Amino acid sequence: MNIAVDQCAGLSSWSNDRGGGRTQNPGPSWGCDFLAWADRTWPQWLFRPILMAGTWVAVWLMPGQRRHSRAYLAVVLGRPAHLVEIWRHFFGFTESLLHLFRAGRGASVTCVLDPDNEAEFEALLASRQPAIFGTFHFGGSDLLGYLLGERGRRVSILRQRVGQADYARQLGERFGRQVSFLWVNDPARVLFDLKAALEAGDSLALKCDRLEFSARAEPFQFLGARRLFPFTIYHLALLFDRPVVFCTAVAAGSSLRVVASPVFHAASGSSREANTQAARRHFQAVLVQLEALVRRHPYLWFNFRPLNAGAPST
Repeated sequence: MNIAVDQCAGLSSWSNDRGGGRTQNPGPSWGCDFLAWADRTWPQWLFRPILMAGTWVAVWLMPGQRRHSRAYLAVVLGRPAHLVEIWRHFFGFTESLLHLFRAGRGASVTCVLDPDNEAEFEALLASRQPAIFGTFHFGGSDLLGYLLGERGRRVSILRQRVGQADYARQLGERFGRQVSFLWVNDPARVLFDLKAALEAGDSLALKCDRLEFSARAEPFQFLGARRLFPFTIYHLALLFDRPVVFCTAVAAGSSLRVVASPVFHAASGSSREANTQAARRHFQAVLVQLEALVRRHPYLWFNFRPLNAGAPST
């Protein structure tokens, strides 16, 4: 499978709100374009050392993201994080951006499905049944929404609009009418857009690890604690009778290793409460799968913000 990508997808992993509801990525307004240009034009023997040095500058100039990285790494590593490990976390994110830029220039990206749940996932794609595809701010997962467009699925991608660049137009030109965006910056409007997309038979692609744009959250076990996660994806699935599957991806050279979860289907004839309980079990299994990947690849968790809060005691 070859996919192309929106060049600045995922930059909101460490975006800031600069007021007026407009989200802005840290750093100079030209930073994204400069990285893409330098990666395209400079020889790698020159570009990579400069990129590594520039990442140290980013670590120094982003105290909030540095603090959140340190706190997260202490949890996942089980000990205080060293400064070089925080740098590796920042550099992992920087490398993920380069994968996006290269794919945006038309570079071929081969997706290799992990054998676990491969047949079930492929059967869902082949069925043409509208579905809800979940993922997380992890590894190469930003590339996955565009895989669906290349497989002929009409998919609406939920994304936060950021201030520096808008590559949605380029993506639209590449995929025609197969891919569209639902911007989540306006919570009042996104609910109407969601409903319209689902009723039109679109599949949805969304990330399910941040709470700020979720109407409903529930506690699940993750990284040693009961933490709140968005659960809206399953309410949508039950309301519109859509299957749910989660995918995460780890870059390996020019390829992506894609790990899919089992597909969740609401049981016909079961009560809503029974299906909701089944959905909770499904999502907990998804988080167990995600935690294994995060512990194996700690520098690929691209949430430079506090870990999801623990569930309040009752």
